[in-house]
Amino acid sequence: MDFQVLGPVEARKGGERIALSGSKVHTVLASLLLARGRVVSDERLSSMLWGWEPPATAGAQIYTYMSRLRKLLGDDVEIDRRPPGYVLRAPHSTIDLLEFEQLDREGRTALSRGRHREASTLLSRALGLWRGAALGNVTEYLAGAELARLEEQRLHALESRVEADLELGRHEQLTAELTGLVAEFPLREKLRAQLMTAFYRCGQQADALNTYHEGRKVLDEQLGIEPGEALGATYQAVLVGSLGARSGAPARTTLSAAYADGDAYDPYEPRPATLPPDIEDFIGREEELAALCGQLAESRKGGGPRALLVTGMAGVGKTALAVRAAHRSAAHFPDGQLFAELAHPDGRPKRLAEVLTVLLGALGAPVDGTGRSADLDELIRRYRTRTARRRLLVVLDGAVDSRELDLLLPGSDASAVLITGRARLTRVAQARTTVLTPFERDNSYELLAAGVGRRRLLAEPDATNQVLAHCGGLPLAVRIAGSRLAARPHWPVSWLAARLAEPEHRLRELSYGGLELRRALLPSLRQLPRPAGRTLVRLAGIGTEPFPAQRAARHLAEPESAAEESLEHLVDAALLDICGVDRLGRPLYRFHELILLFAESLATAHRERERSTAAH
Repeated sequence: MDFQVLGPVEARKGGERIALSGSKVHTVLASLLLARGRVVSDERLSSMLWGWEPPATAGAQIYTYMSRLRKLLGDDVEIDRRPPGYVLRAPHSTIDLLEFEQLDREGRTALSRGRHREASTLLSRALGLWRGAALGNVTEYLAGAELARLEEQRLHALESRVEADLELGRHEQLTAELTGLVAEFPLREKLRAQLMTAFYRCGQQADALNTYHEGRKVLDEQLGIEPGEALGATYQAVLVGSLGARSGAPARTTLSAAYADGDAYDPYEPRPATLPPDIEDFIGREEELAALCGQLAESRKGGGPRALLVTGMAGVGKTALAVRAAHRSAAHFPDGQLFAELAHPDGRPKRLAEVLTVLLGALGAPVDGTGRSADLDELIRRYRTRTARRRLLVVLDGAVDSRELDLLLPGSDASAVLITGRARLTRVAQARTTVLTPFERDNSYELLAAGVGRRRLLAEPDATNQVLAHCGGLPLAVRIAGSRLAARPHWPVSWLAARLAEPEHRLRELSYGGLELRRALLPSLRQLPRPAGRTLVRLAGIGTEPFPAQRAARHLAEPESAAEESLEHLVDAALLDICGVDRLGRPLYRFHELILLFAESLATAHRERERSTAAH
């Protein structure tokens, strides 16, 4: 059974419309459907049928309408008497309103995460379910109670679809539609701001300004108010020429949408954009990316986490994910997007004053001198002042210690900080953590194919599988392997597979150009306490199977408590994983195979140094 309320109320079975006669029967059915499986009281039904003056026989008439509906709808639908009223249950039926709401939610989610084409498609499908004014054949009492709410839902979906289409550069196709909508809903400021945006991007600046002045006049005459912040922000953006592309190219930010929550907009405030370029062949991480973008969308409204942490072992793709999420979410932070590295290339943490100097320079407040530690309080004060009341996204890459990260939070609840780091950072206020793990085989294959070409991999499937196995799902290792093969287009994939097959040489082979896996792992080692570093080297032969602390203690010939402490340090540095618990509830640890090769190389280097010292 298919029910429809987004237009005249109808019921269809097998595509055939069921003949429901009279507005009263349609009203009863619509009231039951709108209740979404909840009981509709006799009092509610009476008021929806007759308003404030029901007949003396109202109860009997309602009973008659229910009996008629049961007969017309058949066994697929249950209408039960449930004091103080009635309830409709149709578990195998569809209702166009519920389908509309689901598509609307999915479309808004896609829009908030920057997936504009998907958002436009979903929202267009949602709006396509409307067949005219909702509840078109019910009593005036039910229409008066429900129609405004349903119409508001439709208009919100429509505005969201227009926003997605504007982001896709479809302003030329939108001008006629928006002109009609503004004429139909002259007091709806968001539609007017969207029409101004479309006019401006079509090169019709005069029409955009005229649309604003007409709206201002209508608001004053009908409501006695001035335009709100969203419409005013769009007007200011037109005046200063910062409303995006004027040709067919889609703009990254729709200012009228970005400031729809009513924040003040200063078009003359510097808006930094210092993010690194996005990675063109970004592969995988769809769930993590969607979650980060959703959390950043919450943050810009002041209701989400102020700090987001992305952690994982070296080479797992933390920076790539953070940069992709930042680019996707840039529209939510129209006052600027900042990027700062928190560590030197060798893994040594930078001084807080160095980082603040970089951020202040990007914010248009350069610091004289080198940001000495004696000036740290002043730098923090200037940073907080400069970021107050602004919507900023700050990406801090390579965090080593969490003790000073709170000092880098902008002075605005509408800003957010996205932090990457190998270590599990526990001291950042209001933080939410995403832990990245190595790729599954399919994503590793796609990443390798992006660099090498799918045809070349398909020609040698066995060798390709060997290369992927030797990379252990680590994106950095896969990128290095792909770079080496891409630089030697006439060499077979089996050549690299054979070179990676030797465990003692694998780390050396996973190096090309500026990418080197061993060098990427060294900072994690330097951040460890010395006993934990020694533990890593001594556990090189323990293998890749899960093991409890008790087994590590036997391997190390030391107390279990001491072994467990070192293991936890290795976990915190993303050099060891906790992969579950054993039958006794004890944590099980597991090394990534490339980490073990790294530990073995350290042990080999240590033995060679000892032999050299003994020889001298």
